[in-house]
Amino acid sequence: MNMEKKAVTGRIFDIQRFSIHDGPGIRTIIFLKGCGLRCKWCCNPESQRPEIQSMKVQGKEKIIGRDVTVQEVMEEIKKDYNYYRRSGGGVTLSGGEALLQPDFAVELLKACQDFGISTAIETAGFASFDVIGRYLPYVDVFLMDIKHMDCKKHEQFTGRPNELILENARKIAEAGADLIIRVPVVPTFNETREEIMDIANFAKTLPGVKELHLLPYHRLGQDKYEGLGRTYDLAELVPPDNVHMSMLAEAAGRSGLQCQIGG
Repeated sequence: MNMEKKAVTGRIFDIQRFSIHDGPGIRTIIFLKGCGLRCKWCCNPESQRPEIQSMKVQGKEKIIGRDVTVQEVMEEIKKDYNYYRRSGGGVTLSGGEALLQPDFAVELLKACQDFGISTAIETAGFASFDVIGRYLPYVDVFLMDIKHMDCKKHEQFTGRPNELILENARKIAEAGADLIIRVPVVPTFNETREEIMDIANFAKTLPGVKELHLLPYHRLGQDKYEGLGRTYDLAELVPPDNVHMSMLAEAAGRSGLQCQIGG
């Protein structure tokens, strides 16, 4: 990687090391700032707006977001190379939405692969496929959310319709990418057997897709909304219990996909 590419900058708001979720093995998660959706249950609301913000955390003001170069992030990533190698892990780009910073994200993914580090990306898929195409050669695993098959309900809870997302899921699969579909299971939004089966049946039609991960709703990010001076609209929701999640996983498994709870 030449010096010019090492100097490409992006805006992140966190780096999480030693994660055992969000892809195989032990991983470093790079959280990029900015997102095109406004999911009502978002556990990282500080990720949604692209600009650097101030948020109250335990009563103290904290600056959220910083500009970094590819080289700076790679220095953090390389610290855990031995853990990636031994566990089959690597680096996952998350957010926010990593598709919104393609110049930075693609160069970072390239740098990881040049160093022999496996790559993954968590995405809602809400971007032009011309943009997604830039990522395809440098992503080993796509972890893509399919939140609902009903366009109006999808827009009601995320702020955007779902046609582009579903179209991109198919195009990513048809491009031969290793694609895992994930579903955040949110009460009042998509927690019924029928809604989950609709998503599973769609995922089954995507070439090469074998896995469906059901991610139970939680309220771990609720305090962040207060810290940002925002209202958390789903404060009355109760997370689905293990019995209900198991029922949904069993129903989704009828599609023939390998279904699991969590990811």
